[in-house]
Amino acid sequence: MTGPRKGENESEDEAGGIAGPARREDEALLTGRAEYTDDLRDPDAAHLAFVRSEYGHAEIEGIDATAAAELEGVLGVYTWDDVAASESPGVLPSSTGSLDCEVPAHPVLARDRVRYQGQPIAAVVAENRYRARDAVDAVAVDYDPLEAVVDSVEATAEGAPTLFDGAPDNVAATTDQGDREATEDAFDDPENVVDIELENNRLISSALEPRAALAEYDAAEDRFTVTMTSQSPHGHRQKLAHTLGLSERQIRVISPSVGGGFGHKGHHHPGEAMAAWCARDLERPVKWTATRSENYLEGAHGRDHRTTAELAIDDDGAIRGLRVETHANVGGYGLDGGASMPGWYGGLLSSQYRIPAIHCETHAVFTNTAPVHSYRGAGRPEAIYVTERLVDVAARELGIDPVEFRRRNLIEPDQFPYETPVGASYDSGDYERGLEEALELADYDDLRARGRDRDDGRLRGVGVACYTESTGGGFESGVVRVHRDGGVTVSAGTHSHGQGHETTYANLVADVLEIPTDDIDVMEGDSDSIPTGTGTFGSRSTIVGGSAIVESAEAVLAKARRFAADRLEVEPDAVAYGDGEFSVRDGAESGSGSSADTVSFADVAGMAYGWGVPEDMDPGLEETTFYEPDGTAYTFGTHVAVVAIDPETGELELERYVAVDDCGERLEPTIVEGQVHGGVAQGIGQAVSERASYDGDGTLLTNSLDSYAVPRASHLPEIETGQTVTPSPRNPLGVKGIGEAGTIAAPPAVVNAVVDALAHLGVRHVDMPLTDEAIWRAIRDSK
Repeated sequence: MTGPRKGENESEDEAGGIAGPARREDEALLTGRAEYTDDLRDPDAAHLAFVRSEYGHAEIEGIDATAAAELEGVLGVYTWDDVAASESPGVLPSSTGSLDCEVPAHPVLARDRVRYQGQPIAAVVAENRYRARDAVDAVAVDYDPLEAVVDSVEATAEGAPTLFDGAPDNVAATTDQGDREATEDAFDDPENVVDIELENNRLISSALEPRAALAEYDAAEDRFTVTMTSQSPHGHRQKLAHTLGLSERQIRVISPSVGGGFGHKGHHHPGEAMAAWCARDLERPVKWTATRSENYLEGAHGRDHRTTAELAIDDDGAIRGLRVETHANVGGYGLDGGASMPGWYGGLLSSQYRIPAIHCETHAVFTNTAPVHSYRGAGRPEAIYVTERLVDVAARELGIDPVEFRRRNLIEPDQFPYETPVGASYDSGDYERGLEEALELADYDDLRARGRDRDDGRLRGVGVACYTESTGGGFESGVVRVHRDGGVTVSAGTHSHGQGHETTYANLVADVLEIPTDDIDVMEGDSDSIPTGTGTFGSRSTIVGGSAIVESAEAVLAKARRFAADRLEVEPDAVAYGDGEFSVRDGAESGSGSSADTVSFADVAGMAYGWGVPEDMDPGLEETTFYEPDGTAYTFGTHVAVVAIDPETGELELERYVAVDDCGERLEPTIVEGQVHGGVAQGIGQAVSERASYDGDGTLLTNSLDSYAVPRASHLPEIETGQTVTPSPRNPLGVKGIGEAGTIAAPPAVVNAVVDALAHLGVRHVDMPLTDEAIWRAIRDSK
């Protein structure tokens, strides 16, 4: 697809040439005109705050809200008893039906026990947020502390504290992927078996904007309008309806500008639900904005896997089998599908390799920690990390260069579509070409020739990580509505919060209709004005939403051609179209009554909504498509990290980072680059600094940006990018998602580089995050 034409939405570089289309979203964001949920000012709005559990695990013996309720400006103090007495179920949706146990769903306010620190116990509503927080401090809660468990392996041990009577061993579900018997056969008598134990560290979403909601209730209509930070407005409408006990038509969800999602804002939390519940009870708007610490305490966390993995290999380096067992921490409750999500993470364990037999057993385990759900990548980073670390260890133990080991096992281009032993069906790819592009861009051979030691005394290492990423899935809606004057409004069920949908979708429609992008508006984020949609997550928006929009635009053009044919008095197949004008094709003759040689797109739009619409046609020029792709599209690539380590202090420097990705057709290269850069930054953050840590009592130690180490710009190298293009045959655009590639590839690439630098000391593995202290201890212990 081509972008907009010069003069419509393009910028110039210093030499006066075209630098590429400017993102349409950027001006409002950069000038501060974008409106976020907390920017909304309703003079009648009251403010909601929560009393949160001080303990990771405790019985609630009593709640005394007398002092809080007597404070001036306090409008209400609510506990679970108040919710239970209402007509609302008061619990968050949960996929408990897919679990191996019977456990209660997450209540919006704790019933009689708290299972993680920060769990809401009482809700306070006051005239302003300051008085609401004063009232929170005035609520007295009487606890009976219980023993806590925060580690997913320890939680399954005999004698561990039990969170739910229905899950006495704390296991929510155990899932098998692959063929256990075939994998056991592969390990029966292998020439080599290599194993590794590793941790995929727990992460906390650190979006610029914490979660927030403004809930309004119309008693006359018995209907809510909830403006909130959401990646999926229609999904949140459904979830709010579940919690409040309403039909979806009684709820409108609006999602304005959202300052980062990363999966965190696709889930349902007590804050949004209680804002709506309180708005109905008080019959006035209620606003809630989480603090950063609240977001860290009670927002959904990500990752947190403990894994043991083994690889069976022949002497020549051919992989025979992969065996994996993982304990996945799902926290104190099964938030939405969070407890069942680990059951499919093994679907990408094959990565880019021909592995004849794979078996993965995953235990989803309850602990006294915040609920865990999807975080940018949602299972794909966890799977690729296991395989890429294990492949690197295997290559080193067999004395084979890690790149050569990978080459020997890569899936060949003529093997696509490729069915893996764990149920994935790869659509297309040329994995070796992507690998070679990355190695050439990184000067891999030169780095190897220069060796580990340099004049400055630091140790150098090079790490390579190959990856695949499943993208797309589900259905999406796309509406293209042409107005009487020829202007166009595009609506989609996705939501843009950094992905650049307004630019991408406008350009897609401009390409089909051949009109300026300035004539096209893009709408998202309102469940009332847009047909039911699925939302933005899982690198799906352009694949599914973009395809829906293009199909609608093509249908609009086909109908417009029929209107033009009527004006030109020819058959529709005799009508040519280009640059916004319909004309009679060469060699075709128009009817004797027609005086027009051409008719513009805008004129056709006027015909569609004017008098004299042809009898065999309906008025209007608008089409709606619900599109679902033929299958999953699999992005792939190779990333290379180069590190330098001070052996005396463990200080780590990322000297270079190279990312070569293949996301099929690149409709908007600038947006693709931005997604890669952002993903790599988050992946490096996980690799070198980020980890959510609890003490043994379930107290979150990393509860603010002072203690949770998000990387700064100065911590990141310049990210060098390259590309290969292998179109996907499973959608009409030939695209694959790119939003999570960096978070998948960066952690194993960086860890592989650090281990490469330290391997001569006998260091075999270092768990993330690779802090200076962790590296220093690995060096010390090796000595």
